[in-house]
Amino acid sequence: MTLFDGVYPFYLQQRKHFVFDVSTIIVIIVFLTFASSFLLIIPGIRGRARLYWMLRVLLSLVVGVVIVAVQFTGDWESGWVTANTSYKSFSSAMVKADIGLHVGLAGVNVTLVGNPVNQVNETINYNEHFAWSFDADYDHSYNEGLEKGLPSPILYVAEKFTTESPCNMHRQYRISGHYASATLWVAFCTWLISNMLFSMPVLVYGGYMVLITGAFMIFSLLSFSTVRNSLICPIQFGTASLLIDYGGSFWLTLVIGLLCFVAGITIVALHYFNSDLLKTFFDLHEVRAEDCQEMTEVYINPQFMSNARSPPQPSRISPGGM
Repeated sequence: MTLFDGVYPFYLQQRKHFVFDVSTIIVIIVFLTFASSFLLIIPGIRGRARLYWMLRVLLSLVVGVVIVAVQFTGDWESGWVTANTSYKSFSSAMVKADIGLHVGLAGVNVTLVGNPVNQVNETINYNEHFAWSFDADYDHSYNEGLEKGLPSPILYVAEKFTTESPCNMHRQYRISGHYASATLWVAFCTWLISNMLFSMPVLVYGGYMVLITGAFMIFSLLSFSTVRNSLICPIQFGTASLLIDYGGSFWLTLVIGLLCFVAGITIVALHYFNSDLLKTFFDLHEVRAEDCQEMTEVYINPQFMSNARSPPQPSRISPGGM
């Protein structure tokens, strides 16, 4: 095969590398909008209630944005390896590149970055996504990659997750990812319920829902961790092996889940041992004082009171009227 403008004729086009996950950006922008809206209200709150209110809002928004954002991230598991490998099919050209594998709940990203980036008259910088969600066909995405002529290292790694691969990694990761995603959505629902309960004078039940939120976040981690119980196929590039371990999204979910446990236990404990401090933090004391003050301000009509205090005069009946 001959070169045409630096590209083999078999390949229809050169793929552009993937930069941002649009879904994650949308989630972050939405929660930042909510945070900005709440922060605009802070100047209208007086005293220490301003600090307490800001802490409650920001902590709640952090928990919510993490629960939703990790659904779309692709680094629940990740790994990198630097290796000398063949670049494309029908070519004997070898390149030195950093090969990365990033596993999310809905699919896998395979990254190929040249070291240096410019080699064999090309810019080697790829990040290809292969989805396995309910509305996606992983094998179809893999076959499209074959037709478009993706680099050999990307196809080699992606082939390990196909349904026809003897590694059976597709089934393991797909099922564990679905269960982890489902439990996270349940955690999101319990997070919404806890915020509604905190807006009412039933703080202890809000604390219970925060505990349940943390529990479902931990359950999602346990669901995803079940893939570790199965044998993982080795991914070899010559003498170098691509090994993957838990990524940023996994550890972030763990931290927020533990934070929910600490917050929930603290709220429940304060309810039973120091309810006054809990009511002060949630600004319930001031509300009740204002309500009592409004109820004690009674305006009395002096004319009405003078008439009420004077005894009624008996009526006189004249004898002629008998």
